[in-house]
Amino acid sequence: MTIFRGAVLDTPESPFAGGTLRSSSDEGLVVRDGVIVARGPFAAVRRANPDESVVELDGGLLLPGFVDTHVHFPQVRVIGGIGLPLLDWLERRALPEEGRLADTAYAAQVAKDFVSGLVTAGTTTAMVFGSHFAAAVDALFESAATVGLRVTSGLVVSDRNLPVELLSSPEKAYEESAGVARRWHGTGRARYAVTPRFSLSSTDPLLAACAAVLDDVPGALFTSHVNESLEEIEEVTRLFHLSTYVATYDRHGLLGPRSVLAHNVHPSDDELETLAARGASIAHCPTSNAALGSGLFPLTRHVHHGVRVALGSDVGAGSGFSLLKEGLQAYFTQQALGEDGYALSPAHLLHLATTAGAAALDLTEVGHLSVGQRFDAQWLRPAPGSTYDVGLRNATGPEDALGKTFTLGTANDVAAVWIDGEAVRLVDPQRPTG
Repeated sequence: MTIFRGAVLDTPESPFAGGTLRSSSDEGLVVRDGVIVARGPFAAVRRANPDESVVELDGGLLLPGFVDTHVHFPQVRVIGGIGLPLLDWLERRALPEEGRLADTAYAAQVAKDFVSGLVTAGTTTAMVFGSHFAAAVDALFESAATVGLRVTSGLVVSDRNLPVELLSSPEKAYEESAGVARRWHGTGRARYAVTPRFSLSSTDPLLAACAAVLDDVPGALFTSHVNESLEEIEEVTRLFHLSTYVATYDRHGLLGPRSVLAHNVHPSDDELETLAARGASIAHCPTSNAALGSGLFPLTRHVHHGVRVALGSDVGAGSGFSLLKEGLQAYFTQQALGEDGYALSPAHLLHLATTAGAAALDLTEVGHLSVGQRFDAQWLRPAPGSTYDVGLRNATGPEDALGKTFTLGTANDVAAVWIDGEAVRLVDPQRPTG
């Protein structure tokens, strides 16, 4: 067993439902075989476990590992392609790069860059939008397994309105998706997600094939996009002769408690009611929405309708892997909405980046640092003399320290990351960090 000692912050209970930030300036967490078996004030924990080794995490904060609910594996090398709205950005930036992953060797290099980017940013779990090429999805799962990252992903399928090299057929989509699922679903920390790109690039027969895969792979998840831009919504409703975007998925039985849809910037009340009734979750991707000019996310309406929301980085339209950045942009978005915005506290931001994401991905064993949870965690330790360091040392309390972390912290401040109690990132191996 190992005792981790440090200043610990987490949100086991949702601040959206009356929960508060749980904090301790000198906490001890006892970890055995990757599971937290005891926690409490360090002095008491040490008395109860006098012979166990201690990892001293002095300076900074110990937080749960981040859970990214929407991030594109093939797009890591096109981050920063700003200046275009969604559909133009896809045509000129994202889709050409995604076509390059037909080269399996290139896909393997991208997968390594992608997984490294997630872990470096303190992310331990992710719902990953995969590739249109099965071998590239294999490369992603292989790279994630090497590091130990918890990944839910799948083959991206489409049968219209994309470059021909990215298109499939309903029959081929089913066959290849089922094949990837057989190879990876339930292997180690990997799970399969049925993944039509979006309804704009899908026909009803393709979505029916996706529903068949979802039915045939027990425990699989579903993910796609919805209501990201007004232009996209107009075209989707025209193609399907339906009044709402959400209905394109719902009529095929694709929405449920294990469904995660990205964006939902422009939902109708009927759509929010449907999402709430199905128990589906929304991945809010604020830096992507801002970069593409998609709009301001109506969080208040989602909360009032009972729709679950978590955070996604949406690399590569998003501006990087750090959910600290996404949390801060989520706060800015709600401030910009004025009276229509939701008053987010630092505890809300941590919840959206951790516990809410774990719930969206149906992973009850991660997301916070309670007894019985897997020890997926990150240690943020600011560089001495940095603005973040100054802010953290002068914080007026735990909530203020967390607010300064979301405002000033970056991936460069992530000094260590653990998944299942195993260190997967150590910035300074000379210091005792596991």
